[in-house]
Amino acid sequence: MKVSAFALLATLSSASAFAPTAFQPAQHAQSHANRQATIVHDGKANAIRDRIKTVNNTRKITMAMKLVAAAKVRRAQDAVVATRPFSETLQSVFGGLINRLGGEAVDLPLLTAREINKVTLVVITGDRGLCGGYNSYMIKKTEARIAELKKQGIDHELVLIGKKGASYFGRRDTPIAFSMDCTQNPDAKMANEISEKLLSMYLSGETDTIELMYTKFVNLITSVPSTRTLVPLSASDIAGEEDEIFQLTSSSGDFSVEKTVTEAAEPQEFPNDMIFEQDPTQIINAILPLYINGQILRTMQESVASELAARMQAMQSASDNAKDLSKNLSTEYNRARQAAVTQEILEIVSGASALE
Repeated sequence: MKVSAFALLATLSSASAFAPTAFQPAQHAQSHANRQATIVHDGKANAIRDRIKTVNNTRKITMAMKLVAAAKVRRAQDAVVATRPFSETLQSVFGGLINRLGGEAVDLPLLTAREINKVTLVVITGDRGLCGGYNSYMIKKTEARIAELKKQGIDHELVLIGKKGASYFGRRDTPIAFSMDCTQNPDAKMANEISEKLLSMYLSGETDTIELMYTKFVNLITSVPSTRTLVPLSASDIAGEEDEIFQLTSSSGDFSVEKTVTEAAEPQEFPNDMIFEQDPTQIINAILPLYINGQILRTMQESVASELAARMQAMQSASDNAKDLSKNLSTEYNRARQAAVTQEILEIVSGASALE
């Protein structure tokens, strides 16, 4: 007599084929419910199921980190916009004073170029990782600049802002003037502390020029390691410097950046009969440290925005990879589950054949 596998499965659902005692109706219903709730697979399927759960949990974390970074980018942009009126007024007053003097004030220490024997590099990196190549690109840019200075026979030293740069160069034979952390929310007090130390080094003759190395924010995908000369300054560059403001927007769940180019502030016009209580040269000499403070603060804010944008992209890539991995693991899990069910059916059919 041939027994169908499906008929045998139906028989096993009501009574045991290997025990003479039949289940009571209540016990049968409870046993059937338990079999519906618990499906026993082999070790491979269970391992895949646990890995899918882990991947999905990781994806939730990376998506949350992306949204946190986006919120911080907007906060950094608000800080840049808030400091813009002060920068415009300072630039306007400076341009008006330069015009009043009839040219560049070359007799001021911060506007006078020297023979370069020593260069101080101010390097801005991040305090944290998980931001793609943000820190490594800046470190490579700094090493390339150091190699150029060594090739020219110019002495150098580093001022490191950010834990990643301090940790990297601290393990190497590189002269470091001082270092400090770069927080996620740099403020004017922090920029003033840095600028006072740098100006003290420059005015005392410890260094001949100071270069600021930071990451220029282009968009959410691109950030460019850049270098600019902090001191000595150029009066014409200050008076004609343009500015760019980036605004993070979102549409249909996707983030984008809108860029606005702000023209240089018009020089303030001072009447010829206006009498200054102090000489215009002294006023310019007092304005320049404020300008340097603003430049340091702005570059730090731009570097932080670049770091957060890089972290957004890194977390987005991690989330996409986790989604693809979860999809592939689900396919593999379904195949393993089907193979386990097929194996159980074959074992039941083989047992039924052995009873014939």
